[in-house]
Amino acid sequence: MMQQYLRIKSGHPDMLLFYRMGDFYELFFEDAEKAAKLLDITLTRRGTSNGEPIKMAGVPYHAAEQYLARLVRMGESVAICEQIGDPATSRGPVERKVTRIITPGTLTDSALMEEHRDSLLLAFCFSEKKLGLAWLNLAAGRFSILETERSNLQSELERLKPSEILIPEDADFDDPRFCTRRLPNWHFEFDSASRSLSRQFETRDLAGFGCEGHIPSIQAAGALLDYARLTQGSDLNHVKELKVERIDAFLNMDAATRRNLEITETLRGEPAPTLHALMDVCATNMGSRLLRHWLHHPLKNRSLIEQRLAAVSGLQTDCRSVLKLLKGCADMERITTRIALKSARPRDLSGLRDSLALMPSLAAMLEQQEALRLRELASLLDVPQHLLFLLKSALQDEPSAVLREGGVIRDGFDAELDELRAIQNNCGEFLLELETRERQRTGIATLKVEYNRVHGFYIEVSMAQSANVPDDYRRRQTLKNAERYITPELKAFEDRALSAQDKALATEKRLYEELLEKLLPFVQTLQRIGSAAAETDVLAAFSERALDLGFVEPVFCDQPSVRIEGGRHPVVESQIDSFIENDAWLDASRRMLLITGPNMGGKSTYMRQVALIALLAHAGSFVPARSAHLGVLDRIFTRIGASDDIAGGRSTFMVEMTEAANILNNATESSLVLMDEVGRGTSTFDGLALAWSIARHLLEKNRALSLFATHYFELTQLETEYPQAINVHLAAVEHQHHIVFLHSVNQGPASQSYGLQVAALAGIPGSVIRAAKKYLMNLEERVAERQGDLFSHKAPEAEPHPALRLLEETDVDGLSPRQALDLLYEMKKL
Repeated sequence: MMQQYLRIKSGHPDMLLFYRMGDFYELFFEDAEKAAKLLDITLTRRGTSNGEPIKMAGVPYHAAEQYLARLVRMGESVAICEQIGDPATSRGPVERKVTRIITPGTLTDSALMEEHRDSLLLAFCFSEKKLGLAWLNLAAGRFSILETERSNLQSELERLKPSEILIPEDADFDDPRFCTRRLPNWHFEFDSASRSLSRQFETRDLAGFGCEGHIPSIQAAGALLDYARLTQGSDLNHVKELKVERIDAFLNMDAATRRNLEITETLRGEPAPTLHALMDVCATNMGSRLLRHWLHHPLKNRSLIEQRLAAVSGLQTDCRSVLKLLKGCADMERITTRIALKSARPRDLSGLRDSLALMPSLAAMLEQQEALRLRELASLLDVPQHLLFLLKSALQDEPSAVLREGGVIRDGFDAELDELRAIQNNCGEFLLELETRERQRTGIATLKVEYNRVHGFYIEVSMAQSANVPDDYRRRQTLKNAERYITPELKAFEDRALSAQDKALATEKRLYEELLEKLLPFVQTLQRIGSAAAETDVLAAFSERALDLGFVEPVFCDQPSVRIEGGRHPVVESQIDSFIENDAWLDASRRMLLITGPNMGGKSTYMRQVALIALLAHAGSFVPARSAHLGVLDRIFTRIGASDDIAGGRSTFMVEMTEAANILNNATESSLVLMDEVGRGTSTFDGLALAWSIARHLLEKNRALSLFATHYFELTQLETEYPQAINVHLAAVEHQHHIVFLHSVNQGPASQSYGLQVAALAGIPGSVIRAAKKYLMNLEERVAERQGDLFSHKAPEAEPHPALRLLEETDVDGLSPRQALDLLYEMKKL
């Protein structure tokens, strides 16, 4: 057996091997040590190998999923080795083989996956100038590729958040945040990748998918597809098309922006309070996942955005009814994948049956709407009646959780199964009749005829009455207070009943496998219905949020602009009792708002709320404001907060400057830029000079729509030099030596920073605050005396150099060549 184990393990050296032995999955040697540590299970030793005890650890077969889920969350991969031979006929170890491989990016089992988050498998490789990416959502059958600049790798990883990454073995990539697997370079060979993909999609070539010239992304897609097939141990029949994603299809946000806006994760890495947590009132898990995708992929196509907005508006009356109906809908996307992989469980199919039965009612609601997208979704929800009939006629109303327990196939679906069940169902009547007869025959009133899975059928008699049993009773088991017997009649019945049970289970297994085969042709139909239901769910959630939270429909215009009246930060508003609304106005004549005000005054909240309103509008949602008019943006950039990158060897200031450089190099007139306190990570004058120069570059070169928050009051003078720069401030007042934040945005610069007052609020000792006030007064006096105004101050004109004065006084045209030479020597002396 150990020879068999080591042979199988040699094929999977870099992952844990769950080796099936009876009712347990066993792990040996280093795998056992690792699993015992990760799962907190007992490490034992048995037998010897090369003179050393064999280390073992195991988990029960019936509870394996919970252990697998924990391992996957830790980034581990597991090969599942099952017994495929018959122990009764095997000579030596039962035949075993790896039937599936579980990795973080190839999960399809509901017990192992997060319900509200997609699990993506991603591969990438580089060409000389380009980055090619391919990613597969195996649980939904969606396969995509993208080509972009090499420098965009981190931004794309932050957008997609893959569960597992595949890279060539010589790739220069090391990021501990991701589970990364290196594959031999030949896995990424272009010709074999093209052939593999064409075979998967049953096409002559890939021209029909619009991916001509996408060499590195095709290489990545080929390696990814082969890896996914290997892990599943079967063809991926539900992956039927390759989508080529265009970098300009979505409103672009870099990694820093996605973090700073806390779209699906707070800065502390928690799922709430975030924009997704606030907006997610979806009735289905697949709706929640699609919502997450939409928030990370806001649209740039104005027509598609307005289609979504019209659908959200149209559902205002019925959104709660739609969500209530969808509450009974199972996760059809993932169930469809398990059907394609033939791993669907009985309750998957019963959930699918009940969900499909709801679709006609949902379609009827949508057909009544005027919005074009809602009527399109109604047609996409059409359910083939013979599919629904097949599921209803084949499955019990409440089937067993697992097939091996029986009770899955409906009575009347198969005559042979009905006959075998009849034999089992008559057991109860026979046993009651036998018990009555035996009590009369023996005179033992307490005699019982019973059954258990270990010992089968038996007659139980108390120990006190055991001397009175007839001669044809044969002892089967002795207990403390009773004896258990079998009779020839009961033995004959047991053989018939247990045989019928085994045959019934075998028949049910065959019928269930045939049912899965019959469902395979419907995989694409089920994917269509699931996608339409998920989109309907998100649109209804947007509509419900608009009603419940007081959101309004945004209006899009042709020119890049942001004009918001009464805007609110949706997440902050949900966390406090009263939120102060504020306006924001940016267009060609007002390209930059220079925002000043105290710490804690609300500058960062104000800036983020403008970005979130723009993001929600581009995602097709109503927005938290009294009114909102926007031009279609191409990017949102943020430079907010302070954090270092110790692992990457970058200081706080270096991170800040790297993010600022990205903005200055890539922002356009259609970009929204948020810059918060640029330059604070270095000396005062260095920081001020950088902030001033960056602001000027944004105004002159990028001409982006910018919110520029600063504590450098010298920057407020930019308004006099650039009419497009407008000063605004977050209001605050002092009252009895305390500061009161008003959180309202007013025109003009702030009068002071209130830094000392905020420090006092934070609990800095009074003696420190008093000393700081005294020192601040001295600093202000000295700076005023020495420098005055940093940017309007002109240095006194210096005396001209004597050589220059001599040259100015000389009549060059009146000099002879000799005089000119003498003048040159004289100037050299000077």
